Amino acid sequence: MGVLAVTRYVVPEAEAPAFRAQADDALAALVARPGCTGAWLGRAIDDPALWTLTTSWESVGAYRRALSNADVKLRAVPLMYRCVDEPTAFEDLVTWDPAGGVARHASDRG
Repeated sequence: MGVLAVTRYVVPEAEAPAFRAQADDALAALVARPGCTGAWLGRAIDDPALWTLTTSWESVGAYRRALSNADVKLRAVPLMYRCVDEPTAFEDLVTWDPAGGVARHASDRG
């Protein structure tokens, strides 16, 4: 079962270029870690001050190991300190892809 990590940010327009550069660097550090299966930096269409950094991982363990990596601590964690304080890691319970269709997954929470 995979893990989706979503961090949200409120970034004033004047800070957007610096934030984008920092987020690009954080994304590069995260995707270099084993177990990362995807990554996205997004900006809300209706509110340009609202951004997300989303990554997907093979497992909870892969995500946690990535966060403990020295390069990630140096390049990604400082950005994550800016995120909205809310839960950020979600387990996949139902997934869909064109080849396999819908798949249901048991929760690791028991």
